[in-house]
Amino acid sequence: MIKNIIKDVEFLKKPSSNLSKDDLFIAEDLKDTLSFHRKNCVGMAANMIGYSKNIIIFINEKEEMEIMIHPVILKKEGEYQTEEGCLSLTGVRKCIRHKKIKVEYMTLDFKKRIKTYTGFTAEIIEHEMDHLQGIII
Repeated sequence: MIKNIIKDVEFLKKPSSNLSKDDLFIAEDLKDTLSFHRKNCVGMAANMIGYSKNIIIFINEKEEMEIMIHPVILKKEGEYQTEEGCLSLTGVRKCIRHKKIKVEYMTLDFKKRIKTYTGFTAEIIEHEMDHLQGIII
């Protein structure tokens, strides 16, 4: 289901909690909502659509939607400063990102994966993971 984008900063500042199998419907809502906003959005965290759960979706380097449950960055390389926007906020803000990140996460069937991401995809993942921690860019 396409959900409204949350713009309440106090809600967005709350760290997300772990996701259970009963919460997997959130993945479909993320897919539907990202598809609807695809012209001006490349990723979402669950709290952006009203769920304080540790799940993100993003457009990967193959232009496909990818979902991560309970993502954790294991390694970061190549720090740089950039400016980012967000559907939940007005305007752009400066932030620090990395050219390369190694992420541990779970798939939709709760299998652990570790994968390295680079470039813009790494930036998207870092942005969405900030949301999970209640960090507003």
